[in-house]
Amino acid sequence: KWLVGVYVELIRNTPFIVQLFFIFFGLPAAGVKLSPEAASIIAMVVNLGAYATEIIRAGIEATPRGQVEAALSLALTRAQIFIRVVLPPALRKVWPALVSHIIVMLGSAVCGQISTEELSYAANLIQSRNFRAFEAFIIATAIYLVLSMALRRLMNWLGPRFLFGR
Repeated sequence: KWLVGVYVELIRNTPFIVQLFFIFFGLPAAGVKLSPEAASIIAMVVNLGAYATEIIRAGIEATPRGQVEAALSLALTRAQIFIRVVLPPALRKVWPALVSHIIVMLGSAVCGQISTEELSYAANLIQSRNFRAFEAFIIATAIYLVLSMALRRLMNWLGPRFLFGR
């Protein structure tokens, strides 16, 4: 339990770019060489994992104690109580915050700092070739907006149907 707390505090209290640089530039010193894309994905998963852990913990702690006591009185096991009584309402409460953080990570243009070829990297490349920065970044912004809106709609459709039983 304390190890998870250390992980969450370490990741939440360091900037994402430092985490990205540590994975891409620091791990090769320990013999682990990663491509820019792999380092970006690992950094985003590690970062999202820490924030998601804290978001879900808050939802679990918001579950009324009376619900757990009622489930105990029905002779449910601890696992059944967690999976059927605690987790569904907790996820329902925190789903908007979790979806928002996933969308923030979708637009992680910081990964371009280690030459990951993502959308802002492509826009920067286009504007450097034709000197039309406004048009390149307006298109990139529009693409980010469409992707974010589509992902939010998908997540808001999937969550209630598959995670918390509506």
